[in-house]
Amino acid sequence: MQSDKMQMNKGDLEVFRDKTRSPEERARDLINRMTLDEKVFQISTQIIFDVLGGEYKEKRDYRLGSFRNPGHFMHWKDKKTSSPSEVARFINRDVGKSVEANRFGIPAIENGEALHGAQWGMATCFPQPIALAATFDKQLVSEVADVIGKEVAAAGVRQVFAPVVNISRDCRWGRTMETFGEDVLLVSDMGEAMCRGFQSNGVIATPKHFADNYADGGRDSNESHSSWRTLYEVFLPPFRRCFQEGGAMSVMAAYNAVDGVPCSCSEKLLTKILRDEWGFNGFVVSDYNGAEDVCNAHHAADTEVKATAMCIKAGLEAPLPNSSVGNVKEALEKGYLTEKDIDRAAYRILKTKIAIGLFDDPYVDEDTIDGFIRCEKHKETALRAARECLVLLKNESVLPFDKSKVRTVGVFGEGADTVPVGDNYSGPYQGWRADDAYTPLGYLRAFLGEKVNIITGKDAEIPEKAPGCDICLYFTKMLEGEGRDRCNIRLSREMRTFETENSGGMIVDQVRAEDGTDQESAIVAMAKANKNSAVVLLNGAPIDMTPWIDTVPAVLEAWYPGEQGAQAICEALFGLVSPSGKLPMSFPKSVGQLPLYYSFKPSGRGYHYNENDGNPLFEFGYGLSYTEFRTDNVSCSVNDNGLTVEYDVENVGKYRGAEVVQIYLQSRNCGVVRPVSELKAYKKTWLESGEKKRVSVKLGKEAFRYYNAGLEYGLFDGDHTVSLGTSCKNIFYSFEVRVRDGALICGDRT
Repeated sequence: MQSDKMQMNKGDLEVFRDKTRSPEERARDLINRMTLDEKVFQISTQIIFDVLGGEYKEKRDYRLGSFRNPGHFMHWKDKKTSSPSEVARFINRDVGKSVEANRFGIPAIENGEALHGAQWGMATCFPQPIALAATFDKQLVSEVADVIGKEVAAAGVRQVFAPVVNISRDCRWGRTMETFGEDVLLVSDMGEAMCRGFQSNGVIATPKHFADNYADGGRDSNESHSSWRTLYEVFLPPFRRCFQEGGAMSVMAAYNAVDGVPCSCSEKLLTKILRDEWGFNGFVVSDYNGAEDVCNAHHAADTEVKATAMCIKAGLEAPLPNSSVGNVKEALEKGYLTEKDIDRAAYRILKTKIAIGLFDDPYVDEDTIDGFIRCEKHKETALRAARECLVLLKNESVLPFDKSKVRTVGVFGEGADTVPVGDNYSGPYQGWRADDAYTPLGYLRAFLGEKVNIITGKDAEIPEKAPGCDICLYFTKMLEGEGRDRCNIRLSREMRTFETENSGGMIVDQVRAEDGTDQESAIVAMAKANKNSAVVLLNGAPIDMTPWIDTVPAVLEAWYPGEQGAQAICEALFGLVSPSGKLPMSFPKSVGQLPLYYSFKPSGRGYHYNENDGNPLFEFGYGLSYTEFRTDNVSCSVNDNGLTVEYDVENVGKYRGAEVVQIYLQSRNCGVVRPVSELKAYKKTWLESGEKKRVSVKLGKEAFRYYNAGLEYGLFDGDHTVSLGTSCKNIFYSFEVRVRDGALICGDRT
């Protein structure tokens, strides 16, 4: 197809090449010069997995606007990971061919995953997002994101499908490890930090999955039952923050339906909220096959052609992962789409390519990247993140172990001999790998040295081997992740194999189970056989510990702490560092409590199950330390921007450590029901033994804003209790604040 627009004369100024012009001006000029065919190609993409001898098994269409090459990140024949320079060379080659394939030299965007590190086997692998959230350290997460952004950009990947800013309030959802937990503020802070890190390095951040990505029972991609109030109050704010403060220039629509409309073709989500209300100025991509599944899974259209058209008209620019050219052309021929629809979509993509500098400088340096990816500085950042994500859940004077008194160590559990990075988005679809990465067992051997005897064995051998050890450790293993939602949140005792299929949106039996290790019985056996025992949890979501928690003296929640996690775990077990992490999710006593989260709204009657009081096993914000802190001398002052809360915090224990003071709000008399408690600020403070600091935390007026009965957002009248604590339940100081006519008034202190 040819555009009806007249092509400009060759003598006209090529505004699109003028670097002094704005991305908007340059993109508009390009659109006016392009044929309809050329614009259609710009909104389409291609993913190729299979590579043989450095060449694609299937034909690459270099006219397309974006592509993805996971096949180039692995030598599939011998299962070896490609080097960074090989990855960069592959991408440079493809970008060059894409520049040559169109009249205007428009490079394609190489996109990829970067959930907790660039998804190559050789890139720095950080803790999973749920673990990063446990640091309660936005600055550290900013540094992590900056490293990821730099490593991504160095290879030529210019768009990443991250971060995941869905809020997880049901840990049965298999993708909980990809999230930053249950709290609106914490998820928003971490999402913003990740987006800033990506975008500051010229990499397009793509928060996902817009907007509410799981449903009742933690079932992934099932229809959302959230009201618009719940969406506006809980599930939408992290996305808004990513765009308005994190600078994210793209977003991925979710698979599921909201209010009866698939997210991929929801005009309310993709245009009215995203663009009209929030001022989003980037472009929207579908989740993989999300556009086609408006037809195939949701049955909201009778053909993929019509479904693709519905998505583009609603505000989706790029259907992923494979070429939509055929569907779009047919939709144009049948009148489902107009050239104006294509112009709008292509313009938004082209403008973004220009804004990140891809159009003017599309190539990367292949010669320096090998010494840059996973350099010592980057690995040190990964180690700091791994140290800070560890949460000490229980300690009956067992930890830390005294290395000088240990001669025999029992190490049990399937997690002991696995590099603790987690399965989700770690490495090039074959598992993250590096020659210098340790398993917990491997690092313990190096750390303790040859004079210490490390005894291992199967779980059935624990009663025999554990009694003779000075200390015993059990490292758990979980089966969870994308496509692995759970109905049971106890430690896995079965091995499962999966057959993944779409099944047209229907639920089918995809699991085959076989008998495996009974981890719970093994933990109980270890604790009974040896009183100097500790359990190290390697997991991405809360688990039910009630069958064994009372028998073990110490539990360390390590999550999936990344490539440096084994060292961090070992340092914590032997007191080289004191755990400082706090829980970003409530840990239930049993699956029957789910969904469970601290920021619920009050019941009309106020009682729980007759078998359960409704309290979690470990609450949101909880985390122990090897040292002790004293926090006092709290003061509050009101200013034009909100409140400033100050307090003294002192380390009165023996170890260097960090305390996270959390500030919560309990609101009433607002005309609408408010949550019983909401986190509104937090501050992590590191202190040497005996050190004391005066800490200042700002609580802006934004903390007191809410949606009224008409779903209007503003600073309305209300009465609020501001509470300081070390978890959502462990509150040590409170004071009252009233809002009247837009002014904050401090009241009595308690």
